[in-house]
Amino acid sequence: MRVAIAGATGNIGALTVAALERGGHDVVRISRSLGVDLTTGDGLDAALDGVEAVVDATSYTGTDRDAAVAYFGTATRNLLAAEHRAGVRHHVLLSIVGVDRVVGNAHYAGKREQERLVTEGPVPWTIVRATQFHDFAATVTAWTEQDGVATIPPLLVQPIAPEDVADVLAEIATGAPQGRYRDVAGPDPQDLVDMARRTNEARGRTVKLVPTWSSVLGPETAGEVMLPGEGARIAPTTFDTWLATQRRHPE
Repeated sequence: MRVAIAGATGNIGALTVAALERGGHDVVRISRSLGVDLTTGDGLDAALDGVEAVVDATSYTGTDRDAAVAYFGTATRNLLAAEHRAGVRHHVLLSIVGVDRVVGNAHYAGKREQERLVTEGPVPWTIVRATQFHDFAATVTAWTEQDGVATIPPLLVQPIAPEDVADVLAEIATGAPQGRYRDVAGPDPQDLVDMARRTNEARGRTVKLVPTWSSVLGPETAGEVMLPGEGARIAPTTFDTWLATQRRHPE
């Protein structure tokens, strides 16, 4: 089966490419660095020639709400229009658990716009909402760390391995459209501050962690907001299993 991956050079995109290729599928990589620009549509029609399904694993790193909504909106409109012209039969969107419950975050606002366009668009679809990845605590630490001190929100999350997300996306892309798929999450709830502490220890890093809410992840994300809903699909890889791969080995 011929499947295109939007955001193919990103973390999840590259892993999804690998998962599909292991399954013997023909994979088309869509990325600006590879000559296909979702924000302008340049190269899209040629890239989607003969494609039966598209997985959208694109991301956005900015913190401005309007810019995030504009980016995701433009890219999704261009992608869906090109898919419709090419006769693509299945659009798979990777989204986030809790995306409709976190109002103030720019990235979440962009993903909500993306979901809206997909559900109202011309291509049959599946939306897969996943929880945060196992390296999310390290990512948040990197955002805020200054002079060996990092602020980190006391979130309750149920992290998932990126490889497990990629396997789910590859499986769904090669099947029939399912609409809103059940939440996808890792096996166990975790405290984000504790995740950050353990990740730093495993990597041999010394960082003082200051638990506090921020403008990026505020009190609206407290409690069970970030946890999967009932009937979630639970992926196999635990945080402890992932953490073991992060440990420094003596030279």
